[in-house]
Amino acid sequence: MDQTPSPDPIAIDDFLKLDVRVGTIVEAAPIPEARRPAYRLVIDLGPAIGVRKSSAQVTVHYTPDSLIGRQVLCVVNLPPRQVGPVRSEVLTLGVPDGEGAVVLIAPERPVPNGGRLY
Repeated sequence: MDQTPSPDPIAIDDFLKLDVRVGTIVEAAPIPEARRPAYRLVIDLGPAIGVRKSSAQVTVHYTPDSLIGRQVLCVVNLPPRQVGPVRSEVLTLGVPDGEGAVVLIAPERPVPNGGRLY
C-alpha cells in the first residue's frame, strides 16, 4: 500500500492542463542498455497526435508480444525526455501493484485512439 501523503489540492484548471490520451501499442521491444529493465514502446495516439515513442519499466507483468495491440493512457503534452537510448515523447501511465511493479492504466473496453481523458 502506498504510504505517500495526499498531495495538496489543485484547481480544476490545473488538472485540465494535462492532456491524457488513449493510444494503442503497435511496437514493443526490450531496451538492453537500460539500467532497469524497460521496453521501448511505439504508441498510435490517433490522427491528431500520431505515433509516439515511450520508455516504460513494465517488464514484470508484460512481454513485448503481450503489449502489442493493448490500449494505454498517456500524457502527451509533457516535453520529450531522454531515457537512456530512447527519446520518450509521451508518459505512459501505470500504477504499482502490491510489490511495486507497474500495471498499465487502460480503458475498460476498446475506444478510438486519441480519445482524451475527462
